[in-house]
Amino acid sequence: MEKAKQNVTLVVEEDLLLAARKVALDQRTSVNQLVREYLTTLVEESSRRRLARVRLAAAFGTGLVKVGKRNWSRDDLYAR
Repeated sequence: MEKAKQNVTLVVEEDLLLAARKVALDQRTSVNQLVREYLTTLVEESSRRRLARVRLAAAFGTGLVKVGKRNWSRDDLYAR
């Protein structure tokens, strides 16, 4: 089943639109497709980060990752 698509109106400077059209032409696509791909990537990246944070918190909570006592000081690091 195909999802319904919504129209979005953007206001951009003419120079930016012309540059975007050139990029789209070089990639044999449309400015609309470039915007759709960008938004998809933006949403997926955010979701991946959120999932990674949840998994990391779970790993710390279950003890799969151990963080030992800090037995060094900041000055020790600079002494090397």
